Amino acid sequence: MRSGLIRLRAQAPVSLGVLTLLASVVLLVWNFRPNLFPVRAHDVLGALPLALIAVACLAQQAARRAGWRDLVKATLLAAAFLFWAANQLWPELPQATLFNDIAIVLFVLDVFFALVGWPAPTE
Repeated sequence: MRSGLIRLRAQAPVSLGVLTLLASVVLLVWNFRPNLFPVRAHDVLGALPLALIAVACLAQQAARRAGWRDLVKATLLAAAFLFWAANQLWPELPQATLFNDIAIVLFVLDVFFALVGWPAPTE
């Protein structure tokens, strides 16, 4: 039973990643054949891969039982993707620009942390 749970924990991020890639393909299909989709489908199709990859990122950290610093960094990245997804899903919302700007700041912060080597790799 325990080994099955460990295997499931390890497979979840990859499964979410594959689902994210499939959602991304559907998003690209919309660009070539928008008439195949309902009106406003692009909002959901644009947000879905962003939200899924955020969850996959957190699932990966949970599966590898990351330390708190890695978990903080993964949460920062996941939040950036979720704010970007919110901007895609609700573009008419008065806060849409704020969601987008928060996503930008969080992505910049994530890359800055990578540039300065935080968190330091564990061996």
